[in-house]
Amino acid sequence: MLLQETTADKKDDITLVETGIVGLDDILRGGLSPGGLYLIEGTSGTGKTTLGLQFALAGAAQGESVVYVTLSETHKDLESVARSHGWDLDHVHIMQALALQGKAATMFYPSEVELEKLMTRLREEIQRIGPARIVIDSLSEIRLMAEGPLRYRREMMGLKQFLASGRSTVLLLEESTAESSLRTFADGVILLEQLAPAYGSERRRLWIIKARGRTYAGGFHDFVIRKEGLEVFPRLVAAEHRAEPHQPAVLPSGIASLDALLGGGLMTGGSTLLVGPAGTGKSSIAMQFAVNAAACGGNATVFSFDERPETAIARASGLHMNVQAHLDSGRLRIHQTDPAELSAGQFAHIVRTEVESHNTSVLVIDSLNGYLLAIPDQRFLLAQMHELLVYLGQRGVATFFVMGQSGVVGDNLSPADASYLMDNMLVLRFFEAQGEVHKAISVVKKRGGPHEIAIRELKLGPEGITVGESLRQFQGILTGVPIFTGAPSQLMQAKDGTGHGRQEG
Repeated sequence: MLLQETTADKKDDITLVETGIVGLDDILRGGLSPGGLYLIEGTSGTGKTTLGLQFALAGAAQGESVVYVTLSETHKDLESVARSHGWDLDHVHIMQALALQGKAATMFYPSEVELEKLMTRLREEIQRIGPARIVIDSLSEIRLMAEGPLRYRREMMGLKQFLASGRSTVLLLEESTAESSLRTFADGVILLEQLAPAYGSERRRLWIIKARGRTYAGGFHDFVIRKEGLEVFPRLVAAEHRAEPHQPAVLPSGIASLDALLGGGLMTGGSTLLVGPAGTGKSSIAMQFAVNAAACGGNATVFSFDERPETAIARASGLHMNVQAHLDSGRLRIHQTDPAELSAGQFAHIVRTEVESHNTSVLVIDSLNGYLLAIPDQRFLLAQMHELLVYLGQRGVATFFVMGQSGVVGDNLSPADASYLMDNMLVLRFFEAQGEVHKAISVVKKRGGPHEIAIRELKLGPEGITVGESLRQFQGILTGVPIFTGAPSQLMQAKDGTGHGRQEG
């Protein structure tokens, strides 16, 4: 399909050629320039052939004449690759350089033929068919036949001049090499990379190195290879997804005492960090905001990195939250997320799709520690988070990040300190009093509104989440291990008065 692109500095419209990969077309701002010659580089296994087949099939689906030249695989091998993706190559002209045993459709002599005869035959077949799209897979075979960089470059320059006369849009697939000399005369260069982390599945990404005369989204963009082919996740740039100006409103938790601690509640479009050691109730409070938003007619989504949805549902139900009813209505959605199988770009794409398709108003990421594992290079974690938070804020989404601290008392922070990016920050702690372990909650940051500066006791139980009165008799608050020195009567008691049977969050 051809798309129209109009820019302010150009008088004429430019018709663009879609690649058949939605995310890649997005990065290319619509597609490839017609009649251009594009170099697709990458090591073995990065998806070059899959990309080439998708490009060819996209043209065939539009009724265009398409030629796929395979120099390193047989016709049968190529059909096998296509079948693995559920594709049919009946409408694509396959030209091969390798001999096909007993195959009458063989277009070339065996690969031992001289390069000159191969290139001559290639030109004849392309001239006879007159295709709109051409894929040559791969140039490595031609380089080997040339037996030297000079002849190889001359042959490719001659091929480019020949192809330019036919106005075909051409993809040249090539193995990445340090001495590649084709980038200079190609109209565009797309590099595919595959990274192998120490644990988890491989991560793939692409980079538009060059696109002559065109604008495009720079930098690396993650992608995966599925049965349907390449799925590309354009890097999230918040400025490219501006929505109508958001008018902030108060977002209540549904718990009067907690809202009082927060100065009336949080604001829509803001980001909140809940930090503390395991078991202090961070996830429960985040879920409370999500459930209350669903109860008020909004839509909430929880991305759980650390526990199964069944566990989260059971925990919330034990705290008197009617989670299942909101799940059944579709107002609340819980997604289990595996950081070992997910890249940061893919996760940002999933979040964006979820927000835009379901009009999400409250988003919970539980936890930030799991999100951190999705980004192999931690140096870029905060930059990725910043773009994600700006995007969510522009759409009026209230975002909650749960961050666990190591150790029972939470004396060590997470490897990434994201507190400065957040609009609000709630700190949860254990404290000891009268030989018992209790929980405390305090608000240390809230942009754009007042909040209490006191520390309150937090209790989680069958009756739900309860926030007690201010507790001012504390020691060691700044050490991360508050110790309550007041009277026992100031503490919330269990219903049976024994101090036993509390449900931990």
